[in-house]
Amino acid sequence: MNSAAKQNVDYKILIRVIAQAKPYSAVLSLAAVLAVVLAPVAIFRPYLVQVMVDEYIFKFDIPGLTTMALLFIGALVLESVLRYFFMYSSNWVGQAVVRDLRVKIFNHITSLRLSYFDRTPIGISTTRTISDIENINQVFSQGIITIIADFLTVFVVLGVMFWVSWKLTLVCLVTMPFLIAATYIFKESIKTSFQQVRAQIAKMNAFLQERLTGMRIVQIFNAEEQEMKKFKKINREYTQANIDSILAYSIFYPVVEIISAATLGLMVWYGARASLGNEVTLGALVAFPLYLNMLFRPIRMLADKFNTLQMGLVAAERVFNLIDRQDHIKNEGEISPEKFNGEVAFKNVWFAYNGLDWVLKDISFEIEKGETLALVGSTGSGKTSIISILNRLYDIQKGAIEIDGVDVREYELSAYRSRMAVVLQDVFLFSGTVLENITLRNDHISKEQVIEASKMIGAHEFIEKLPGGYDYQVMERGATLSMGQRQLISFVRALVFDPDILILDEATSSIDPESESVIQHAIETLIAKRTSIIIAHRLSTIRHADKILVMDKGLVKEYGTHEELLQIEDGKYRELYEMQFLQVGVA
Repeated sequence: MNSAAKQNVDYKILIRVIAQAKPYSAVLSLAAVLAVVLAPVAIFRPYLVQVMVDEYIFKFDIPGLTTMALLFIGALVLESVLRYFFMYSSNWVGQAVVRDLRVKIFNHITSLRLSYFDRTPIGISTTRTISDIENINQVFSQGIITIIADFLTVFVVLGVMFWVSWKLTLVCLVTMPFLIAATYIFKESIKTSFQQVRAQIAKMNAFLQERLTGMRIVQIFNAEEQEMKKFKKINREYTQANIDSILAYSIFYPVVEIISAATLGLMVWYGARASLGNEVTLGALVAFPLYLNMLFRPIRMLADKFNTLQMGLVAAERVFNLIDRQDHIKNEGEISPEKFNGEVAFKNVWFAYNGLDWVLKDISFEIEKGETLALVGSTGSGKTSIISILNRLYDIQKGAIEIDGVDVREYELSAYRSRMAVVLQDVFLFSGTVLENITLRNDHISKEQVIEASKMIGAHEFIEKLPGGYDYQVMERGATLSMGQRQLISFVRALVFDPDILILDEATSSIDPESESVIQHAIETLIAKRTSIIIAHRLSTIRHADKILVMDKGLVKEYGTHEELLQIEDGKYRELYEMQFLQVGVA
């Protein structure tokens, strides 16, 4: 991208960032007005010093000097008050925008297709939602408004300096080209360093998120040393990026101090001679160092603030790119059923996760109301993909899926999903109480309903024995509970939402035989009232299914009852049955 195009992109992003503050336009306008007012107010103090020296000190006018001193204090207090409100209002707007954006991007992320999460490390999304959005705050607190205020200060100071003594001002400006050159070099250097810092921190966040989440695997396979070496490399690169930015600062600020000292030396050299020749008053000579400080400080800070603004825009571009993603499940349906009959039909369904490699190929089957369908097949045959597209976690490319004779895309998405429940093999529990994990903070589900469902499943007894019972604090991912206990909680979670269609994905695979015997009757009672789809390898579950669908490499190989499929010689189901069940003595 060429420079002109890049500037155009930055300009559009800046406009879009400022547009986020539209609900807070009154406060933003106040900050802008204060930025304009502060410049002349700030320059009033050194001017008062000049007047005090020329008109009162050398004329020994003590009463007048006292009055001017009080006026000076008043100007100082006024500037302090105005600067307080300026800083508070600009930061307040930034934080308000950040708060709104954080909610907006979280809501957007939750609406994205699961394919986004399949391809994007969690740490990257975390960086976008927290770190990058926080940098957008700097566009307001340290960016555009403060840059405008600094520019106004520079122009006002230069105007007053030329008005007081244009010759002395021109002498002081002899070093200005060196300052501008140093500022430009610093700006470009620190811009590159900051971009590296942002890239490295996103990389580190992604690495840490994955390793902390998968710490069990790291420790089981004794991979701590290898992972530590990888982390040290990432940490070294992140540290080096920060050191590069520190190096730029450590060179720039001493250079500015040298230029500032040289300017002050020139001012004293010429000003003293001019004062002796009555070309410059002593008051002006005393005030000029104050003018120079007010001139150099904004120029010195402008480079840093431009880069802060640039980094805020870079972060904003990343955030907006995520917000602009359109790969979410389309929710264009208008039908919001209060209840499903539970008739499910797949009609010539084709599906691929990446749009190229078909995972499901021309799948067709039907489930009548209240029937149970068991999905059987080897790993990778497409069983989980079937329940994923049925729940509209992904959209199909060809064919149709119908519930009660209506294409699933014609249903309003949240209403559609509310009539289904899924129990996964890998149970995910959030940090919070057992009750909150079951209800998912749904206020319409009472504790009494939860207890009733728990008793039906057989989980009530073990939950009551936990410290605090249903108020027991579950750690992240349910680390303090056994696999079987987490699975039981997931069953209660599914039951309490009273679904019309129930999906069990290897739901009993992690339950020990004793626990399975406790919940088997509850499961059978549950699926007897609802249309159910079960992915399972245990014969006790499969044999009671009304129909069995045998999958292999994305194709329907066989479809029928348990007895019908066993009659097929050289059949896939019969092969799986003999291989998995007869070898353990189950007939």
